[in-house]
Amino acid sequence: MLGMIDQSGADGAPGATYDTWLLAGEFRLQWCTSCAKQIFYPRTLCPHCGSVELEWRPSSGTGRVYSTTVVRQRPDRGGDYNVAIVELDEGTRMISQVIGVPPAEVRIGMPVSAEIATREDGPLVLFRAVA
Repeated sequence: MLGMIDQSGADGAPGATYDTWLLAGEFRLQWCTSCAKQIFYPRTLCPHCGSVELEWRPSSGTGRVYSTTVVRQRPDRGGDYNVAIVELDEGTRMISQVIGVPPAEVRIGMPVSAEIATREDGPLVLFRAVA
């Protein structure tokens, strides 16, 4: 089934393809075959060289926290949470959350590993601190 995922996504948009891979349990990102760079967020053109020669490849899902902040929120609205920029080992960065540790304990340089979660509004990639 995974080999049969339409590369353009259910509605022809790269974001739909990304979500389809996540729903299938795979964290994949686009790679440009012209300049050999990983791309995130999903696009139709490479932002580095302008090529349309993009393919979906599995991501290692490992990286390090590049930047982080704590968003303060009342306890009745879920409490505080972190927002982090994670630099994946392949080189691209993405915004997500680090789970499994208190928001104020997320640190720059912290090694993390990706997990796929499904929420009401769809699948997403979260990161867990690696010991």
